[in-house]
Amino acid sequence: MQLPQTFNELIAEAESLKLYKQLVVQLNKDLALANIDLSFSEDVLPTSLKLLLHEMIYKLIQERFMDYLNLLYIIDVSEKRIKTLDGIDTLEMSEKVAFMILQREWQKVWFRNKY
Repeated sequence: MQLPQTFNELIAEAESLKLYKQLVVQLNKDLALANIDLSFSEDVLPTSLKLLLHEMIYKLIQERFMDYLNLLYIIDVSEKRIKTLDGIDTLEMSEKVAFMILQREWQKVWFRNKY
């Protein structure tokens, strides 16, 4: 499986395979497992999903770092990939982490659908 390299590619692939709703459901499930008080409706617009997820990650990094680490663990975002990020600009880093989360969630949904 080749992971999408941009947010737009990810959403286009999810929508073309009619798996966008499953992506949102999977994200909601993992957010609930991490005790993060955020859930998305299944028909949330992709731009809203991206914006709200980015905002939530930024707040977690700033205010509740242990919850942020727990979320990454539960979603299973690669520690190696996180370490490659430049932590100087928290806003930019949180945007990249939000995309990594969506990539990992997409991977789970794609594999579940494929196999």
